[in-house]
Amino acid sequence: MLQPIYLTLFILGTVLQYAQFIPFLAEHGLDINLFFEQLFSNSISSFFGVDVIVSVLVVLVFIAWEGTRLKMQHLWVYAIAALLGVAVGLPLFLLMRQRQLEAMVPLH
Repeated sequence: MLQPIYLTLFILGTVLQYAQFIPFLAEHGLDINLFFEQLFSNSISSFFGVDVIVSVLVVLVFIAWEGTRLKMQHLWVYAIAALLGVAVGLPLFLLMRQRQLEAMVPLH
């Protein structure tokens, strides 16, 4: 039951996030200085920027810890996805984690 939810959130997180980022790339290219200048241009955007940066760190720790505990493979894929966006990496990892958990539990 959770797998379709995580898959939907992964798709939404990817599409909605990159619908905002791709126009920036098209207009400015990969201008990292401008990206961070705009990200921290005022206190509200800084609030969200810092929140996302801390969230990425939390997700990376969770991926490493939980993925290792469950003996999941290819943890680097989820880490890179999280660096591309928490809304991408977290639901992708949770989807694959759920698959791993369901594979470990025998059906009755």
